[in-house]
Amino acid sequence: MAQALGIDIGGTGIKGAIVDTTTGELLSERLKLPTPDGGEPDAIVQTVIELIAQLGDGTKGLPVGVTFPAIVKNGRTMSAANVSSKWIGLEAEKLFENALGREIHFINDADAAGIAEARYGAAKGVAGLVLLTTLGTGIGSALIYNGVLIPNAELGHIQIGGKDAEKRASYAAKEREHLSWKSWADRLQKYYTHLEFLFSPDLFIVGGGVSKSYQEFLPLLKLNTPIVPATLRNNAGILGAAELAVSK
Repeated sequence: MAQALGIDIGGTGIKGAIVDTTTGELLSERLKLPTPDGGEPDAIVQTVIELIAQLGDGTKGLPVGVTFPAIVKNGRTMSAANVSSKWIGLEAEKLFENALGREIHFINDADAAGIAEARYGAAKGVAGLVLLTTLGTGIGSALIYNGVLIPNAELGHIQIGGKDAEKRASYAAKEREHLSWKSWADRLQKYYTHLEFLFSPDLFIVGGGVSKSYQEFLPLLKLNTPIVPATLRNNAGILGAAELAVSK
């Protein structure tokens, strides 16, 4: 049995658990601490240290994977979503490794969710190109080809009607504009039709908290590509981070 520690950092909460990366099962309680106000680097690092301490001695010696809501290139965070702008250009992987006293694998949060769905969830065993989108505050995305991650796909920023897709089609846009499921689905239709034209995927997976209400909107979409809800939801980032920590 291979084990690893998965840490999933978000704009509002930081989650973590010990994972059996062979089965995708959590071997510990999934703990969650609030993301510090302002999302400053040192404050987030300290919260991660506190979370690991709360998980106990079982974390010692385990590979560690950490997700973050940013473009991650060569260990640097090249953007910042719902956290301090001080993360932009920061050698974040080194920051965490120095603080934790061990090597980690550092990855974009949507990419981690895509890997988790490919390894344990809705994309398991699916050949070809899988395109995962997470509908939330914005639109996160991950591209998986034959089980291999193509990192840092920022498909929420594709322009539709002269605007970033996420400004009109994210779940936050639905809430902000008080859209009905039908009106929101009309916007999603334009978005997914455009992605379908650009990428010709073999499967769309829809994640984010709203995916638990998938029956309200996915049946309204008319696409040539199958589109299904994510199955791992709140655990996807933890599982993907842990899996990558072991496989890398």
